[in-house]
Amino acid sequence: MKVRFDQKSDALYFRLDESPIVESEEVKPGVILDFNAKNQVVGVEILKVKERVPEANLKEMKFEVA
Repeated sequence: MKVRFDQKSDALYFRLDESPIVESEEVKPGVILDFNAKNQVVGVEILKVKERVPEANLKEMKFEVA
């Protein structure tokens, strides 16, 4: 999985799989899912992140594995 935050465009992108993206769907305003040919979610993009997440949380990411 790859995670990228673009400060200039204020977008956060989670790439879950490297398969080609064949379709994208905006499931809520500013939340876009990318799908592969098998209709599996391979990416998640969140726009206007600074409006949705406290800015202090953008400086550090923590991952938990259960």
